Amino acid sequence: MAKRTAIIDIGSNSARLVIFEKTSRYGFHLICEQKSKVRIGEGAYKKGGYLQPIGITRAFLALKSFINTIEKYQAKKTICVATSALRDAPNGKIFTQWIKRELGIKIKIIDGQKEARFGAIAALNLLPFKEGITIDIGGGSSDLALIKEGKIIDSYSLNLGTVRIKELFFDYSRADNTQYQKAKHSIENELKSLPAHFRAHLAIGIGGTARTLSKGIMKRIDYPLDKLHAFRYKLEEHRDYFEAIAHSSAKGLKKFGLKKSRYDTIREGTLIFNEILTHIGAKEVISSAVGVREGVFLEQLLRNNHLRFPHPINPSITSLLDRFKPLVTIEKKRKTKLKIASDLYDVFSPYIEDSEDYLSELHTALKLSAIGKTLTIYKAHQHGFYIASQELNYGFTHEEIVLVSLLLRMHSKALLNKDLYAQYKSLLPAKETMRWLSFIYSLTIYLHEASNEAHISFVFKNQTLTIISNKPLYLAKEKIKALEKPMPFAIIVEDANTLPTCKALNIL
Repeated sequence: MAKRTAIIDIGSNSARLVIFEKTSRYGFHLICEQKSKVRIGEGAYKKGGYLQPIGITRAFLALKSFINTIEKYQAKKTICVATSALRDAPNGKIFTQWIKRELGIKIKIIDGQKEARFGAIAALNLLPFKEGITIDIGGGSSDLALIKEGKIIDSYSLNLGTVRIKELFFDYSRADNTQYQKAKHSIENELKSLPAHFRAHLAIGIGGTARTLSKGIMKRIDYPLDKLHAFRYKLEEHRDYFEAIAHSSAKGLKKFGLKKSRYDTIREGTLIFNEILTHIGAKEVISSAVGVREGVFLEQLLRNNHLRFPHPINPSITSLLDRFKPLVTIEKKRKTKLKIASDLYDVFSPYIEDSEDYLSELHTALKLSAIGKTLTIYKAHQHGFYIASQELNYGFTHEEIVLVSLLLRMHSKALLNKDLYAQYKSLLPAKETMRWLSFIYSLTIYLHEASNEAHISFVFKNQTLTIISNKPLYLAKEKIKALEKPMPFAIIVEDANTLPTCKALNIL
């Protein structure tokens, strides 16, 4: 697969370009993203689905600009897919042939089931869940995929889209309750075609409508983490919010904390989303910042791996370690560091008063502990916190991201940054649990940095932690002495004695 791959997604409402750069076999990151609100399907649904000149012109100009960007970034492979507006259009094939002739872009028109499958591939690989239904509401269709036990079971495409509903029920009529009821009735009728097994408590919201609503909810509840991907909410707590948006006038949308750029179709999108969620029996929604474009890319990347990252590969961790390579030789010895942490966690697990197991998050933080040093060793812990909180996206819950990032922020002798803990308290373990995790993280770092592959073991007895090493830990001792403890106990270090005798030093 090419080092840089460009994906173009032509939807009914927007055309988007993303460029991914591979950093290793399973590592990748996004290096460019562009969007143009081409509305290629504008006017089509009232005219037999035929693409109209205004949308065709905007699409042509957007694609021409995308080509310039692709050349600038030197992407070696370009994949262009188009969804409902083109597949519904009788003149869609003529348009793709014209684009191929004029711009050299080969457009692949995908059906609704394929579109749903791409979204599901992206969500399944890049979000923390195993069962649910993905819902991707576009301008012309809503595409769903049923996922059970980590596998895509089925996919389905509904003729429900924001632009389609807007043009059929609201653009040429007065937006009143009568039109709302007609649109709602049309959506309910279309949902009757959805197979009965499309039922799940968890819905995965893909696409502009779901993202816009999630961002609005995050504002409403003053959510502490500025990250959309993997944000979760209980549907019953925000049902009234959805209903109010769907019934709102255009001017009334200002009070909902929504992006102005989404005002034109958010009411229609919310109505569709709300009806689908009700129909499938959803109780909870997880927000996805990935979709068709990432699915197209991952289908290429993972084609020899049954479209899944091999366990325990995580693409975010892999990409971070690929891009931030401080002290590469030392960091190859991560297994020693993880064993120290695991042994300490086992020793102190009876005192960590929490039903959750945080060893995985502790290991992740230790794997990434040196990434901040790539920028500078000074304040490296602050750099590490920022890098992880921004870049640790795929496959992690928000609680895991915040916990790992705060562990990376650890330095000096204190176990807790009180200001940061207060800011993210709703996403973090209890304060005492956090202090234990910080202690284990810091002690592991001190021992690993000073041990040079020593064999280290621990004994905790009579309120004393004895650290036994077959190599010197002289440089770690002073730091350990100053390290705050989560409860009163002593620490004794029994390491190899390397001090030469006075006679050997010729002092006497």
